[in-house]
Amino acid sequence: MNIGIFYNKLQVGHEAADRLADKINAAGGKAWIFSDLEQVKDIDRLIVLGGDGTMLHAARRTSELGIQLIGINYGHLGFLTEFECGEEDGAVELALDSACSLLERAMLEVDFNGKKTYCLNELSLLRGVGADCDNKAVKISVTIDGSAAGVFNADGLIVTTPTGSTAYSLSAGGSIMMPECATFQLTPVCAFSLRSRPIAYPDCYELQIFLPKKSKLILCGDGSYLGEASGDDNIKVRKAVRSAVFLTRNKHDCFRRITEKIN
Repeated sequence: MNIGIFYNKLQVGHEAADRLADKINAAGGKAWIFSDLEQVKDIDRLIVLGGDGTMLHAARRTSELGIQLIGINYGHLGFLTEFECGEEDGAVELALDSACSLLERAMLEVDFNGKKTYCLNELSLLRGVGADCDNKAVKISVTIDGSAAGVFNADGLIVTTPTGSTAYSLSAGGSIMMPECATFQLTPVCAFSLRSRPIAYPDCYELQIFLPKKSKLILCGDGSYLGEASGDDNIKVRKAVRSAVFLTRNKHDCFRRITEKIN
């Protein structure tokens, strides 16, 4: 089995990737080391060395190529990683287990003026910060499958997947969902209304976001800058056809792991 190793050079040294490659080769696999996600190809599974941000970027690439992934946490919390630093032997064993459990996580397809981006965690629309930025709240209108879903008078809006609901919804007093659910969740940012808690929309096809003509909000997907959005822009969000597939020791264990990470 061809097992790729991607390491975040800002968090992990090449030596850690080399040691992991030696373990994979000794166990009967074939290891390939990458430090650039664009070079990842022709492998069966990918072990990611890094934190949650690294996992989000890796998931975008592996979902495109149909590659399964697993993470070893070299970051802070590691919500998306299956193993902690020091548990490399367990990661190698799982990566080489062709019968292991798989967890399929839903993704968003974001269409910003015809350019598509895929997000595992969230799409965010937020006011900029600085002297030249308007500090007024923005009225953000949303339609779901062509029908009006509400107007949010807020500093911004975050559209999350079930994976993203772990952080954004929980911190805003909402609920979290099973990772494989096909559900949008909207979280207004600093909303000026009673309707300020996250709102889930299950089984919807397309969400469209409308901004006032003179407004300007920063559009980001999984923390990556996508552009500056205004009322003249076309912003659509759909459940992506592709998904991110994670190797897991127990696919029903995600809530226990979240509780452990938070505490």
